[in-house]
Amino acid sequence: MNKLGLAFKAFFATLKSGAPAVETPKVVAPATQPARSEALTLLAALQREARLVDFLMEPLDGYTDQQVAAAVRDIQADSRKVLERLFALKPLRTEDEGSKITVPAGFDAAAFKLTGNVAGEAPYSGELMHPGWTATKLDLPVWQGSDDSAKIVAPAEVEL
Repeated sequence: MNKLGLAFKAFFATLKSGAPAVETPKVVAPATQPARSEALTLLAALQREARLVDFLMEPLDGYTDQQVAAAVRDIQADSRKVLERLFALKPLRTEDEGSKITVPAGFDAAAFKLTGNVAGEAPYSGELMHPGWTATKLDLPVWQGSDDSAKIVAPAEVEL
């Protein structure tokens, strides 16, 4: 049977049964990338509210230790406010640094960083060197700008 006859047969079979003669493939739309990464959104907030990028990119050779220390106080306080607002950080462990703690068998490797003489298998007993941090929320603003400006961390400032 020629192709035209086969096409007519499939067409009339479809009309008669109400079902498609051939299954049509489903088209899946590609996942779209967000216009701006969350990392850049955080960096922009730290720059806008604490001038962190300005401080980190500034050569400090021409400043005295006292000038740097004075600047760091404001940057630290303002950066902390940003982190508290966006992430509500809290210590992962409640024990004081220097306390003896036990790392249980089957521990989450993301929750404990083991250093020193790590041998054998958990449970491990050791000294808490840093309590770690955990975010209790994630409240990053949604990018509202254009795709063209998505990578801008801070706009150029022009005084008129």
